[in-house]
Amino acid sequence: MNPFNIKWVLEKDIPVVFLEGDITSESDSLLKETYAEIKKKNRSRVYIFDFSKSNYINSSGISSFIKIIHIHKESNGEFIFTGLSDHLLKVMDIVGLTEYISISENIESAIKKIQTTH
Repeated sequence: MNPFNIKWVLEKDIPVVFLEGDITSESDSLLKETYAEIKKKNRSRVYIFDFSKSNYINSSGISSFIKIIHIHKESNGEFIFTGLSDHLLKVMDIVGLTEYISISENIESAIKKIQTTH
């Protein structure tokens, strides 16, 4: 099992969250804390989550994302997921997450998408 780590930066005033390692129940509190920290420090409506260093998510990890997606949608927010492996994309599609998020190949294309649509 790969330990979970998370960090975030602002790219052109857009929060970009870098996920690394396995997304499981152990990552739940760190995901929630990071989301709350971003919300306090930035007013962006759109957040980018980069999965390029994460290849595994289980049902607990999916549940964590469902919770923060639901909270963020209540304030008219959006998430764009980038760097998804074929496996992660398939899992997220099967559980229906792809109906509530946007997907971009990489961070640069996500930022362009945000700049042209918002």
